[in-house]
Amino acid sequence: MASPGALEPAPGSVPGTKVELTVSCRNLLDMDTFSKSDPVVVLFMQGAGSSEWKEFGRTEVIDNTLNPDFVRKFVLDYYFEEKQNLRFDVYNVDSKSCSIYKQKDFLGQAFVALGEVIGSQRGRLERALTGVPGKRCGTILLLAEELSNCRDIVTMQLCANKLDKKDFFGKSDPFLVFYRSNEDGTFTICHKTEVVKNTLNPVWQPFTIPVRALCNGDYDRTVKIDVYDWDRDGSHDFIGEFATSYRELSRAQSQFTVYEVLNPRKKCKKKKYVNSGTVTLLSFSVESEFTFVDYIRGGTQLNFTVAIDFTASNGMPSQPTSLHYASPYQLSAYALALKAVGEIIQDYDSDKLFPAYGFGAKLPPDGKISHQFPLNNNAENPSCAGIDGVLESYLQSLRTVQLYGPTNFAPVINQVAGAAAQVTDGSQYHVLLIITDGVISDMLQTKEAIVSASALPMSIIIVGVGPAEFEAMEELDGDEVRVSSRGRYAERDIVQFVPFRDYVDHSGNQVLSMARLAKDVLAEIPEQLLSYMKTRDIKPRKADPQ
Repeated sequence: MASPGALEPAPGSVPGTKVELTVSCRNLLDMDTFSKSDPVVVLFMQGAGSSEWKEFGRTEVIDNTLNPDFVRKFVLDYYFEEKQNLRFDVYNVDSKSCSIYKQKDFLGQAFVALGEVIGSQRGRLERALTGVPGKRCGTILLLAEELSNCRDIVTMQLCANKLDKKDFFGKSDPFLVFYRSNEDGTFTICHKTEVVKNTLNPVWQPFTIPVRALCNGDYDRTVKIDVYDWDRDGSHDFIGEFATSYRELSRAQSQFTVYEVLNPRKKCKKKKYVNSGTVTLLSFSVESEFTFVDYIRGGTQLNFTVAIDFTASNGMPSQPTSLHYASPYQLSAYALALKAVGEIIQDYDSDKLFPAYGFGAKLPPDGKISHQFPLNNNAENPSCAGIDGVLESYLQSLRTVQLYGPTNFAPVINQVAGAAAQVTDGSQYHVLLIITDGVISDMLQTKEAIVSASALPMSIIIVGVGPAEFEAMEELDGDEVRVSSRGRYAERDIVQFVPFRDYVDHSGNQVLSMARLAKDVLAEIPEQLLSYMKTRDIKPRKADPQ
């Protein structure tokens, strides 16, 4: 029996939620001579970092209409941190051959990212169909709705009775490990209780877990629970196990349910073996919790700001050894990081206007050092149009400013915090992306800025590029120890730091590198947004009726 110390939840294995897509079309091409077209929509999905399209599913065929509203839905796993590219192909079905892949029956196609649908007003997106030369192909309408069972949160409490004694000089130090079963028969750890010391009759604290983490929305999926005796050296002793399911657990809301803890090895060896104790479910309650999608559908906008390191340690931009060097064949590490993160976040920002700053450079004409200069050279309006606009302004700045130093983060953090402080009702949430190559020069001021910003609707992503050691950055990422300054601790963990080199695909596939980076750095944003809303008791606005 494996020790649970070696088992950790597989990152990214549980989707953020499940989303149901409803599809309609309007003003389709009429391909039939004596009646209208008989349309069907085929959905294709593209894997992360891949250019290959795979068919995901099809709607039903609706006869004789150019304005179909399809009944059959597409249910997709939704990950905020991934660019989930979708392609919708519309065909007229020839009832005689039942083939849909004949070019003459092609009615048009549309490409969208799932995030675009969810980030659009009321989760409703209309996109023009294209692909038939010289013809207007009509439009496709997509409506995204979150499936409600994925937002359920379970709170439960368990106790045990007469567990096996495992410690030589004392009793046992028991704890529970929960695993959800996977479709291939394997198990993934999803929760550990605390350890209760020196007892064979422990009562564990109540704990909370999302239903999707416990069973991924499948109420009859096996949930396995192992009972261990904790040992200081990590070689925890296996006491026994039992299995249940979400459905079985939920039936216990009105009554205590007792499970026998069985050790298969002991059962084989001892004829008179009964069990290794029992575990009782004391309480089990379910409540729905607001999700990231609820807030986005309710109108919360993500405001994206970029800050780029222009210090001299990056090297002369004109030299191939520089981290800012843009070769004709590939983007620099800075441009890659910017595109990877920005192309996902822009789907959730309605105006697609992004403030963009540089820091650590001397500016023309007088050579004054600045730590928050607008990349577009417009102090009144530092916003750039789309990620391409940010890239264009960044490349233009490289040609006009002098790389210098030092590496100060606090000014740009305080700049974005000032904007975040203007609107705190939950309708706006700010994400600051800082891309840097080196050692931070104003650590004390940066910590102070982060502690102050942690009370505001904002998150900070720091991407480290180049070969430098980034130990100081890890200190700002509050996963292990919450950031503090002058005795004050950050109210929330709002910083995520990653070194870009960990995500580079060594075969040179830049699309894959970008997908890997975005997946990791954006994974915490939904939880950080929710933590702000929860601490302020801000509920999502109801989406307007259709």
